[in-house]
Amino acid sequence: MVNAVVSYDLGDARLNEDVSHSLDLVEQRLTQAVKSDDEFVSIAARHLVDAGGKRFRPLLAVLAANLGDPAAPGVTDAAVVVELTHLATLYHDDVMDEAPRRRGTDSANARWDNTVAILTGDFLFARASDMLADLGTEAVRIQARTFERLVTGQIRETVGPKPNEDPVTHHLEVLADKTGSLIATSGQFGAMFAGCDEATVEIMTRYGERIGVAFQLADDLVDVASDGTASGKTQGTDLREGIQTLPALLAMRSENPADARLQDLLSRPLPDDAEHAEALALLLAHPAMEEARSVARTWADDARASISGLPLGPVRSALETLCDFVVTRTA
Repeated sequence: MVNAVVSYDLGDARLNEDVSHSLDLVEQRLTQAVKSDDEFVSIAARHLVDAGGKRFRPLLAVLAANLGDPAAPGVTDAAVVVELTHLATLYHDDVMDEAPRRRGTDSANARWDNTVAILTGDFLFARASDMLADLGTEAVRIQARTFERLVTGQIRETVGPKPNEDPVTHHLEVLADKTGSLIATSGQFGAMFAGCDEATVEIMTRYGERIGVAFQLADDLVDVASDGTASGKTQGTDLREGIQTLPALLAMRSENPADARLQDLLSRPLPDDAEHAEALALLLAHPAMEEARSVARTWADDARASISGLPLGPVRSALETLCDFVVTRTA
């Protein structure tokens, strides 16, 4: 089953219409951007585009652009660039996580193989770079630095915290690099290409990073709590692979002897279905879940506070609405 692209209610009819129109343009341009002269490459590159998704990064770009001129040259292509970059990382992530499903359909590595998935991700990075060349050297520089943070975050996650480094602090820093950086660039690009002043561009960059971390924290909670019907993901994928997201890291901090079994399960991959189900049940009932939700809300609150310098109006209200959306979503 193919998921539709998520639509957002931004709390203002005119803004909803304008943003919806802009996202339609992004979708059309995105479809064009993944086409290749080679039929198989086109099919592989279109795989996750056709599967739909939240399009959160393009949304933030076009929403930020409404603080200036949303029809200005470069806004649509900048929004496409951040989504192409995001999609490329998903192809690579699914290989590293050995994920069988993505957005309600087979992942590329499951449908074909790891090599095809990796190379398709590289193809999307190349297409994003080609579009960036037309957006100017400053955009290329911003994207290069964003990509550096994405890769650094992935490496730090793979290597793990240093000796005596707090695992929770390390995890949040990884999320800021892996997820927050690209969402920050989404807000930055949208405001920048819409002709906003430097202060507004800075506000949207800061907002993007903070809401990006909140978004990922919520995503990790969905991984534990959702049965996968709405999200299109396999429940507890991170647990099965032995990847410790915030709920698991917080549970590992517990000094309660009753948590010894959960901590043992969380300390290793869980290929056994019975142990995986046991870990899910124990973690879902643990106070760490609510503590993790509280951390996500704190990041969302920080995002909301960061836009206090924007003028009152539909765009600022919509940005505040997104802060609520990211921490209450279930898919």
